[in-house]
Amino acid sequence: MEQLLPDRLKELWQLVDRRDLTAEAFGAEQERLLAAYRQTWAEALLLEGHADLEESLLTELGRYVGCDDRSELRSRCRQAVAELRREWEDSVDRHRRASVERFYDETRTAIYELIWWHTLSDDLSPLAYVLALDYAKRQHCESYLDFGAGVGSGAILFARHGLEVAVADISSPLLEFCRWRLTHRGLPATHFDLKTSRLPREGFDVITAMDVFEHLVDPIGTAEQLWEALKPAGLLFGRFGAERDDDHPMHIVEDFEPTFARLRELGGVEVWRDEWLWGHQVFRKTP
Repeated sequence: MEQLLPDRLKELWQLVDRRDLTAEAFGAEQERLLAAYRQTWAEALLLEGHADLEESLLTELGRYVGCDDRSELRSRCRQAVAELRREWEDSVDRHRRASVERFYDETRTAIYELIWWHTLSDDLSPLAYVLALDYAKRQHCESYLDFGAGVGSGAILFARHGLEVAVADISSPLLEFCRWRLTHRGLPATHFDLKTSRLPREGFDVITAMDVFEHLVDPIGTAEQLWEALKPAGLLFGRFGAERDDDHPMHIVEDFEPTFARLRELGGVEVWRDEWLWGHQVFRKTP
């Protein structure tokens, strides 16, 4: 079976270390392989009639918020990280669960931040969703949950590739936008508002938690919730870690070992880790 992209790149770099491959050749191959991921991502998200991902996502955002000024939308997106930080520092007590959850349920700024992130203009890490899709298809997964789904790009990607999709989030603004995006594409999905709904027991073959756990007041409780929602032999694909970042004070979890320990207690086995690109891990639910 063809290697997953991070494993292939890691192996190629070993050839560079042995001087069997030049760094220039490695760089060219990495760009080629990432370009294929970019294409998969863009093809899933582009609106009909659009060829440029940034233009398409800004057009979509503008339709939703009622703004057709592309420059204004781009400015809002570029300022969103700083604006989220200001909102957090002005309103949140990170030691109070209700305060943290209220922040996520009320802010609309995250829509702008996430849409811009998904343009890939500044950061390629959203392509980890393509990696997760590749992994899930190799494992013959059919039912999928994006936990902490944000603006729903991951759900759109998985739905475009034939999986039965569900999304879950605590943010009403994000869930509303996510629902709108999926509906306008004619893509079916189940939506879970985590303030009022519980996830179904043994409902999913694969769950992604992309850049979610560092935001949680109770990461261990969340891991238990996701484990219950996985089918036997189901997969949890996520990134469990975040470097200290002054621009993102909402990253409130720094020690993930207690979460890993609880996953092991529940019977979770780490079956794969991205050691080259973005650091994601996969845990399988064992009987």
